[in-house]
Amino acid sequence: MVRSRVASSEMTTRKENPKTMTRPRGWKERAGSGGPGYDPEKVQPATRGEVYPLFAAGVVLAFFALLVCYRRGYLLLYGDAVAHLAIARRILDARYPGIAQLGGVWLPLPHLLMLPFIRNMTMWQTGLAAAPMSMVSYAMSVAGIWRLGRRLMRLRWAFAATAFYALNANLLYLSTTAMTEALFLMLLVWSVVATMEGVAALRAGRVGEARGRMIFTGLLVLGMVFTRYDGWIVGAAEWVCLAWAMWQANAEVRKKTLAVFVIFTVMCVAGPLAWFWYNQHFMHDWLDFMRGPYSAEAIDRKTSPMGQHYREWHNPWRSLKFYMRCAQVDAAAWETGWLVMAAALYGAWISWKRRAQAEVRARAESFALLLWLPLPFYIYAVAYNSVPIFIPQLYPHSYYNARYGMELLPALAVYAALAAERLEQWLCGENMGWGKLVARFLQPAVMLLCVANCLAMMYEVPLVLKEGMVNSTTRVALEKQIASVLETIPANEPVMMALGAHVGAVQTAGRTLVSMVSDNDSQSFDKALADPAGNAAVVIAIEGDAVAQAVAAHPQGLNELYVMCTSGQPCARVYQSTVWKP
Repeated sequence: MVRSRVASSEMTTRKENPKTMTRPRGWKERAGSGGPGYDPEKVQPATRGEVYPLFAAGVVLAFFALLVCYRRGYLLLYGDAVAHLAIARRILDARYPGIAQLGGVWLPLPHLLMLPFIRNMTMWQTGLAAAPMSMVSYAMSVAGIWRLGRRLMRLRWAFAATAFYALNANLLYLSTTAMTEALFLMLLVWSVVATMEGVAALRAGRVGEARGRMIFTGLLVLGMVFTRYDGWIVGAAEWVCLAWAMWQANAEVRKKTLAVFVIFTVMCVAGPLAWFWYNQHFMHDWLDFMRGPYSAEAIDRKTSPMGQHYREWHNPWRSLKFYMRCAQVDAAAWETGWLVMAAALYGAWISWKRRAQAEVRARAESFALLLWLPLPFYIYAVAYNSVPIFIPQLYPHSYYNARYGMELLPALAVYAALAAERLEQWLCGENMGWGKLVARFLQPAVMLLCVANCLAMMYEVPLVLKEGMVNSTTRVALEKQIASVLETIPANEPVMMALGAHVGAVQTAGRTLVSMVSDNDSQSFDKALADPAGNAAVVIAIEGDAVAQAVAAHPQGLNELYVMCTSGQPCARVYQSTVWKP
């Protein structure tokens, strides 16, 4: 009886004082409600129970994308995708296998993640060896966008941001290939989430959570550093953010988290130092990835006319124009990317304004602005680091590196949704009746637009997929001709060929790399360059490459069998050795 009276008294008190009532977990405002409690800054972080279904949905979407792209032969359109698969393959399948086969330009993590699947010949030939890495990365990035959005906005707008990101047709295509964008975007999104939550934990004095987030951030930074070079800049910025939060924390929190912060610092520094050591040890130049024969600078020198550069060279303003235009076209169909970019910039301004608020969580959420770091990185890379971007919307109206605009997709998705939520809030605050009516249907309308955007992009062929189609036409035709010759050669007879540009021919033919005398194994290749006929049963020389030069210098013992020419590609010549012996 006493318990019943106490409970009755508490219920009466709550009824008489509705402002002091505690909201039950999972309480939601009505869409378009402008009454008490409509505060988009008072949002609940995502729980594990929310994140897992989003990850599962991402896996399902990636699987359907894989079915479509596999059936239509899209997995190997990019020459870079073929090369990434070949690097992973040659770690296991080479005359001198091992980590030395990683090369000194492309960072190693994507190739290492393909190792469990790349030994299977069918998975290498079809490109499916990279699908697990890219599909899981895509699904995890979808879950990361959800978790990030839940800290910045209310549930329904977090769902809108996640839908816009997940239904991007370019990203769905990349989630099926051996390209590195899907993996990097996953690492970027989750590292920003971990940094933001780590800063919030430090400022709130939650020592255990702060330690865990710093270790998690360190692992993600290490992954970014070993995936793409823009990850080096993002990782450095995230270290600065956590170091600043440590400096501002009280003395007791600093003392309890200092050891973990030191470990986090070591993890951030270890990645670049390890890559410098690798380049010095195996390539004999610690900056080989920047100035070696396969660096961006060297490729630009080979492909540009003598004494000329692309129009963005040493012009940061033009680089800004090209990169932002590229990001817009990658994110939205037709010309709607302008609206998405404008909304995202407004959303970023809103977030920047919130940084001055007294609430700890609100200040920590401003660190989500780290998602914008690819913008200054690519402005610099295009202007000063020999990384051109060409899209059909701007002169010279061609396709090259259009996928780089995808790095801004998380920022565009999150901050455009934040701007839409602010519009809804403004509409609800108006006294006019139509404002609340529009606000009620604003989020469903945005969701429909996300779906329509995906369908429109697929109808027109997404820019990233279109680039692969356009640039692969002549390369694939030549590689198929070379593959038809390789298929006729016994597997135990060595074939001499430079594989840097056309390793896809060996992949198509289903021939092992250990049977090739190639630039993958410099010791045997350098020996063969001095005597091609004595070191290989068949020699395939492509005009301008090292093998063609060696044949021109040492033609003894070689009989020319075939000449294969394809429009837009140098001719390939096949020679039979008359002196080679098993």
